[in-house]
Parts: sequence; C-alpha cells; structure tokens
Amino acid sequence: MSLRPSPLPTGHPLRYSYGTNGLTDLRLDDALSLLADLGYDGVGLTLDHMHLDPLAPDLAARTHKLARRLDELGLGVTLETGARYVLDPRRKHGPSLLDPDPAQRARRADLLVRAVQIATDLGAHAVHCFSGILPKDTAGDADPGAADTEGQAVAAEDAAWKRLAETLTPVLDAATAAGIPLAIEPEPGHLLATLDDFHRLRTDLGSPDALGLTLDIGHCQCLEPLSPADCVRAAAPWLRHVQIEDMRRGVHEHLPFGDGEIDFPPVLEALAAVGYQGLVSVELPRHSHAGPQLAQQSLPFLHHAAAVSTPPDADRPPNPGEGHTDSDGRTP
Repeated sequence: MSLRPSPLPTGHPLRYSYGTNGLTDLRLDDALSLLADLGYDGVGLTLDHMHLDPLAPDLAARTHKLARRLDELGLGVTLETGARYVLDPRRKHGPSLLDPDPAQRARRADLLVRAVQIATDLGAHAVHCFSGILPKDTAGDADPGAADTEGQAVAAEDAAWKRLAETLTPVLDAATAAGIPLAIEPEPGHLLATLDDFHRLRTDLGSPDALGLTLDIGHCQCLEPLSPADCVRAAAPWLRHVQIEDMRRGVHEHLPFGDGEIDFPPVLEALAAVGYQGLVSVELPRHSHAGPQLAQQSLPFLHHAAAVSTPPDADRPPNPGEGHTDSDGRTP
C-alpha cells in the first residue's frame, strides 16, 4: 500500500524535502523511495558513510548511479555537509573551517570542494556548509599587541574571521566555476551564528555571487531578534537553502512540528512571497529512530500550514509528536 497522502490544497509554490540525517537507520535507496512515496519534492542529502560516502572509492560511479535514481523518482536534491564524524571518527564536526592546523582546515575545504563536484553531478541546487565553533587556541593567530583580556578576545575573533574567509576562498572558486551556490548556515554556538554574522563574512569576502545563505527556521526562533518570518524577508536576497523544524526560544533543540513555539503559516507565506525557489528541507537529525513516521507526518503538516486560508484547527492532521508512538518521537 502506498504511503503517499491525499493531495492537500495549497496556493504556495514551495517544494519540500526531508534530510537524510534524520533517516540514518535506512539504506539510502529505501529512504529515497520512502520520500518519493510520501510525496516529497526532494531530499536534503547529507554526505556521510551510511548513505553517499564522499571519501570511499568509486565516488563518481556511485554518484552517477544516484543521479539516475533521483531522476527516476523525480526528487530534487540539496547537498548537506554537516555529518558529525565524516572526517574524524573522534571529533564531532572536526576538523572545521576554523581548525588551528592549516592542513586540517584544508581537509574540510577539500570536502566542500568535493561536495561541489557531487552537487554538479547530481544537479543539486546548493551545497550547504557551516563555520564551526571558535577554537580555544585561536589566540595564537591574534594580534600580540592586544594588551588586555577583552582586547585579546576581540583580536582572536578577528583572526578567526580571517581564517574562515581564507579557507572558504578555494571552495567559493569551485562553486563559482560550477555555477552552484555555497550556502553557509548560521549555527548556534558557531563563529557564524546569526544573520549579522553572515553579512560580516559576505563583506569580508567582497560579496561573491557564489556565497549564499542556508536559513534554518528553528535557529531563527532560537536566537535571532527578528521573528522567523521576518528573518526570511531579511535574508531573501541571499537565500539559497532552507531547513525547517520546530524549536523554542533560547534552546537549540530540533523538534518535530508542533513540539516547539514556531508559528509556521507566516513563515511559509514569507518564503512564497519572496519567491524562494529551492527546497524547504525538514531537519530532524536526532530523530532518525522515528524518521519514517516523522517524514510521513511532517509533509501534511507543512501543506496545511501553507494553506493559510484554512482555519487553524479545521481538519488538521495530528502534529508530529502528538499521540502515542513506541518512541514518542524522542531520541532514546
């Protein structure tokens, strides 16, 4: 029996996808078949060992096979590069673009350049990345003339921004040559954490056309001064990729729709109004144990939220997280 839900009325031109980092217990082809059956328009594909390993042999052949499968299923794709241990089995998200060791920074940049090539072969509309956290020993690059502790901290942060811009330059060159935007994500706790931080990097780099923005709607709720819908409007000129989930103010925890505080109809209306053309990708990386169920529940929720003329409580499907499931939608 097909899992595809009945068509839901919506006046929005938005296209929805689901991130494979929330389906890590499934083989990639099973995950793609599930999403196509459910009616998703695409997939947010995280490069990782369990799905498409960017470091294993025969990458080109595996990528071309995947491209054919995506075409068969009618799925668009965005390349995600946030796998936790793809480069280092002992350091989460390490090494980053800010690593104190230039050789280690180059490993991350090389992964992103490789992702640009994979994106080209798959016909992806963007390659996602993030900065990483500020390393404790960034002060080694700082101005030794900064006399006080506060001055040293400012100098260390300035040095980190310089490091980030320099490390991203070859990646942006590859993205420019490929005609695929590099969409950096403001991530809570990272050096580049906010929309203001994105604009600092953009200015430092001279506003290259290839540098775009990944906007995570939950992160907007978590820490931006603007509402998520206002963040969409403010980010519109640079918006190349969107991730979506529920979240609470001040708490960086990706939640199923309905478990947080976000008012989604204005967010989806804003995305449609600014003419966003990419995928809107559900991002639940810590809910893979319940991934198939949450994928099934999330798309109807988004369709109903987009149908803004429908009364909020009229004929609404259950929110993911409402009612009983074996796991209650939580990570064990």
